Amino acid sequence: MSHRRLSSPSCPVWLIDLDDTLHRATPVIFDRMNRSMTQYVMRHLNLAEAEANSLRQEYWKRYGATLLGLMRRHGTDPRHFLDQTHQFPDMHEVIDFDRAVCRWLRHLPGRKILVSNAPRHYVQLVLKAMGAARYFDAIETIESMRFVPKPAASSLRKIMARHGVTARQAVMVEDNLDNLKTAHRLGLRTVWIAGTRTERHATPGVRAFPSHVHLRVHSVLHLRKHCHARLF
Repeated sequence: MSHRRLSSPSCPVWLIDLDDTLHRATPVIFDRMNRSMTQYVMRHLNLAEAEANSLRQEYWKRYGATLLGLMRRHGTDPRHFLDQTHQFPDMHEVIDFDRAVCRWLRHLPGRKILVSNAPRHYVQLVLKAMGAARYFDAIETIESMRFVPKPAASSLRKIMARHGVTARQAVMVEDNLDNLKTAHRLGLRTVWIAGTRTERHATPGVRAFPSHVHLRVHSVLHLRKHCHARLF
């Protein structure tokens, strides 16, 4: 665990990610999601599985999201894609999270806004399974970002403006370093949830504690004592 002391309000506005931040989407949920996306590409672009999987990964690396590549290169309907690739009728059975996360959210001081690149129906499924929806003042999903996902600075600016949040007030809590880099560039404070998925997918050469990260913890549950210590 590492941190740099910051000067800021005692009750910030928290912009909190969902997957691999509040629950462990890796491996089960993300693996199923990736398979669904590959199958979608197979059906709609008439490709063999290996080609479709390769294209899915290529678009993810080039555009930051498979969906963006499909929209820009093939005119894919984003709502149809998201509906077909985020089906989890058994969410209560597959979700993996710490029960203490809800207590952490309840006691976390300040406004809490969930910001996810996932579609609203999926986010609602996850929050319902966790029993966490009541602790958020607002929820921002890929639809409200007009299908321009994080780490796009334009989407983050619009979210902050929509809720009357200044950069000085805001703290972004994320497992994704690219998203935190954008937040830092806009003047937000940043918390990196450096769990299993993040460490496994870390870019070669990236330091364990990048300059655009103000606090690095393994789990959101480790944030409470830092809040009480007025590190934010």
